[in-house]
Amino acid sequence: MKQTLALKLGQQLTMTPQLQQAIRLLQLSALDLQEEIQATLESNPMLEVSEELPGAELDATQHEQVQAEIEERASSAAPDADTDTDTSTQLEAPIRDELPTDTDWEAVYPTNLASSVPDADYDPFANQTEAQTLADHLLWQLNLSTIAESDRIIAEAIIDGIDTNGMLTVSIDEIYESLATDELLLSSRETFEQEHVLEILDVVQQLDPVGVAARDLQECLLLQIKQYPSGTPWVNEAIMLLEEHMDLLGSKDYNTLKRKTRMSEDDLGAAMTLIRTLDPRPGSTIADQKSDYIEPDVIVRKFEGQWVVELNSDVTPQIRINSEYEDLAKSVTRTEDRDYLRENLQEARWFLKSLQTRHDTLLRVAAKIIEVQKGFLDYGPEAMKPLILADIASAVDLHESTISRVTSRKYLATPRGVFELKYFFSSHVGTNSGGEVSSTAIRALIQKLTAEEDPKKPLSDNKIAAILKDQNIKVARRTVAKYRESLSIPPSNERKQLV
Repeated sequence: MKQTLALKLGQQLTMTPQLQQAIRLLQLSALDLQEEIQATLESNPMLEVSEELPGAELDATQHEQVQAEIEERASSAAPDADTDTDTSTQLEAPIRDELPTDTDWEAVYPTNLASSVPDADYDPFANQTEAQTLADHLLWQLNLSTIAESDRIIAEAIIDGIDTNGMLTVSIDEIYESLATDELLLSSRETFEQEHVLEILDVVQQLDPVGVAARDLQECLLLQIKQYPSGTPWVNEAIMLLEEHMDLLGSKDYNTLKRKTRMSEDDLGAAMTLIRTLDPRPGSTIADQKSDYIEPDVIVRKFEGQWVVELNSDVTPQIRINSEYEDLAKSVTRTEDRDYLRENLQEARWFLKSLQTRHDTLLRVAAKIIEVQKGFLDYGPEAMKPLILADIASAVDLHESTISRVTSRKYLATPRGVFELKYFFSSHVGTNSGGEVSSTAIRALIQKLTAEEDPKKPLSDNKIAAILKDQNIKVARRTVAKYRESLSIPPSNERKQLV
């Protein structure tokens, strides 16, 4: 093959550093963007935070009025110059040479005028505490008890085996085997048997929250219901159901339950109502995680009958180029200093431009989404329209990948709540008349139907599909089952209740 040289014209996209920065800022969440801005402020001296608020300037007349009011208040609050006060006398520091040698410090300087310098041992974070876990809560109660040291070792081993729901995830045999060689435990006890572990387990199960350290669901519910006073209505029947018919309660086979217990439907329903007051996950009542709060990137509100979309100015700080450093970059004569300032100035301009591009793109995309999904804001999820990335991309003249970056981890605050922008995108299902219905709207309809159903005769998937068909929505039974499971709605046999 002969090698030759040839010229060829073509177009190629080059990923410049500026383009890479713009794409990276575009896909950052609000929290990540704040961290990125803070890091840029620390590394680039050309950038500074702008604390000026729009409309905060006063005209000359307003300024004179405010100044006059301040002077008037100051003159009215000032004490009479001819009048001596105790405060002025106390604040006058005596001359050092005039003090006697044995003068007491507190006699000269009152204790209520102590130095404003904080104590060396002062810790400003002393009152801040971490989120309490279930194990911490149980150990705190254990430390307040008068339990023996050997029993405390067993109790701590039991607490270590409790999960966040409050259930004991290790067996008694495993706890016994792990402590069988503990020297401190064996030195404080003459004998150590499995019965000792069971005894301490009873002690741990009496701690708060009630039902903790249970080995299964049945034991967890029994621990809770046995804490009820003996005179509580239907408590004996509820204990009997939990002890003898736990499998039938789980399968909700009420006909078999009525036959075996010889209870009427009303009596069985009353006992079931009492059982439903119990918590199958008692450990979840103890906070073990910090709450995560979402700062919306975009806010939607109704103004004069129209939905208005605007960026949340509280999410990102307003930054600008420092004018003094910008002027210094033009006048400095030293080559190294001039190159350093001009390089940072150029990077600052690129960063501000990329930041503005992110804001403009986010606002355009959010406004177009709201324009399409206006029915959601007016009527709720049932009015959601089918929408895919390609629809928004063609409407705002951007690529689908850009729309995907914009809508990821970006949140929209509406009168109906805070939603991720991706929530407004959904596939479609055909109708009998040839139209389309959003899958999100179908999920909302399924949720509404199951919420309004008769608990004694819950709707099956086939029945829900038939109801949707009557509403001109063509959906199969398996599709209803898939949407129902995505909403964490159990099947009809598990939703059935007596009352």
